[in-house]
Amino acid sequence: MRRLKRISLWRAGVPLALLCAGLLFATSATSARGTDLRPSRNTTLAGLVEEQSRRSAALVRQHATLTQEIEQLQEQQGSIDPKVAARLKSLSDAVGTTPVTGPGLTVTLKDAPKDVVRDNPDVDADWLVIHQQDIQAVVNALWAGGAEALTIQNHRVISTTGIKCVGNSVVLHGVPYLPPYKITAIGDKRKLQKALDDSKYIENLQDYVVRFQLGYDVTNESSILMPAYEGTLDLQSAAAPGFERTPTVSPTATGGR
Repeated sequence: MRRLKRISLWRAGVPLALLCAGLLFATSATSARGTDLRPSRNTTLAGLVEEQSRRSAALVRQHATLTQEIEQLQEQQGSIDPKVAARLKSLSDAVGTTPVTGPGLTVTLKDAPKDVVRDNPDVDADWLVIHQQDIQAVVNALWAGGAEALTIQNHRVISTTGIKCVGNSVVLHGVPYLPPYKITAIGDKRKLQKALDDSKYIENLQDYVVRFQLGYDVTNESSILMPAYEGTLDLQSAAAPGFERTPTVSPTATGGR
């Protein structure tokens, strides 16, 4: 009788234990909402942006290294026509695929300090941060001032480079970055500075620098070592003013030339 009683209790306890375990798993999943509950992991937005930036930069460097190895193997095998190779080399500086050095300027842009944000709760938050148009204004002014080469966050800017705001970060070549933003240009320092001073948009930005302490600092550089552009050179789409834009496909995606 006792043996039968123990078996009955065991049979009744197993489903109950499984039910409790299921409830615990469901509660944990609901509380986590798909996130990591371990406090040791950095799940803040800034941490995620920095982690993604490091990962993307590592992949870009790996891509550049493999591309360079392929080009070296092609040259060794003589698969590139010498005239074509010479032409490619002459265009590399203009395209931005080779490192360059020279004097120039660095412009650093920063959001308003935290105490200014705290002390101005009624001010539009958009007035207290650097936006993509601020970075674009500096870049455009430097190009207008005769910049020979340019980087943002130490990444080479080329003709297809796009700058886009996503939340409180700026995306460059598909990689998110947080402020401060550093824009560096190689060229005649006096002409570059004059172009910055003559920019109407930067003049408007200076008002917010005074009112809300947005960061705007220009530094003279006697010698700048600027890296080569290491991303893809494929142009995905383009549109001319006055013409209707139509979807296009990259030639490399279809195997064309």
